[in-house]
Amino acid sequence: MNEWLIYRGTGQPHDGVDRLPDPPPWRRFDGGPPIPPPAPVDEVSARRLGRSRAFAEHYRPTPAELELVNAALYLRRPLLVTGEPGSGKSTLAHAVAHELGLGRVLRWPIVSRTQLTDGLYRYDALGRLQDLQITRPRGRPEGTESPAGSRRPGRQPPDETDLLAQGIGRYLRLGPLGTALLPTERPRVLLVDELDKSDIDLPNDLLGVLEEGEFGIPELERIAEHHPSVRVRDHDGRSVEVDEGRIRCRAFPFIVLTSNGERDFPVPLLRRCVHLHLEPPDEDRLAAMVRAHFGEDAAEQHADVIARFLERRPGEQRAADQLLNAVYLTRHAQDEEPGTRAHLAEQLMRPLNRPPR
Repeated sequence: MNEWLIYRGTGQPHDGVDRLPDPPPWRRFDGGPPIPPPAPVDEVSARRLGRSRAFAEHYRPTPAELELVNAALYLRRPLLVTGEPGSGKSTLAHAVAHELGLGRVLRWPIVSRTQLTDGLYRYDALGRLQDLQITRPRGRPEGTESPAGSRRPGRQPPDETDLLAQGIGRYLRLGPLGTALLPTERPRVLLVDELDKSDIDLPNDLLGVLEEGEFGIPELERIAEHHPSVRVRDHDGRSVEVDEGRIRCRAFPFIVLTSNGERDFPVPLLRRCVHLHLEPPDEDRLAAMVRAHFGEDAAEQHADVIARFLERRPGEQRAADQLLNAVYLTRHAQDEEPGTRAHLAEQLMRPLNRPPR
């Protein structure tokens, strides 16, 4: 009945991603040649998923969550995940990467000043200019020939194009989105965190890249005729080759765009995404989080803290991080009076949208 599910939400790693069928004709990409796979999931995922990635094993996603995550995998479309802070939006990306063995999660945190190029690549033009000035012979303006007789015997003057291209890869580094679009056999996982924090232009600027699965680097495209292949660093710190100044994906990345609902997105972006809304975590999900970080018996030991966390008036917001903080401190305050522990938990789990008294 559920054989079509690639991501099962069990938290048990498997190679089901290899069963993923060919993409729809309108979502096929031919980037290449493929580069080696990334490093395994790292400590960032471990912090999100708990000890030994236990949260992914304890928590069972709802059928709707499973269906929409798998829809994004099948359709090679970004997954737009909305919900209150602490509802597990970012953790979802780490859970998928862990279960499907897709390697280290690339994260692109969004702020009001973020531009598309921040996610694609960074070019240190100033550093390169300074280095060129250091290496160019003193006293000779750029583009002029050396005086006759000043060259060493048998040594040819550097070609200006070679001078400009020399070491350009040292000054270029791909961003998280640019790295996710490198040609790989399996999709990379990219977390675009809090897209609703961006300015009004970024969601529209993303449209072309998300639709085409490729982008150009103008600094490399300008020299492609003489230097068709240049090695640069990706967001993981690896040296990768860029041909003709363009990067095109082979397997479209699994992109999770998160939003706390602070703004609406343009319709062109919405139609390119699969939309998943996460409800605030219920008792079962909160218990799974506590078990993942503090052990099998922790949820039962701190059932009163979990129950207090769930007691909130309509409109009040709490984040799961507040619960984990309260559990951690009350575990270390076992010798205190019960009223002291309760007061401490209450202070730490104060609704986020209610001013302190």
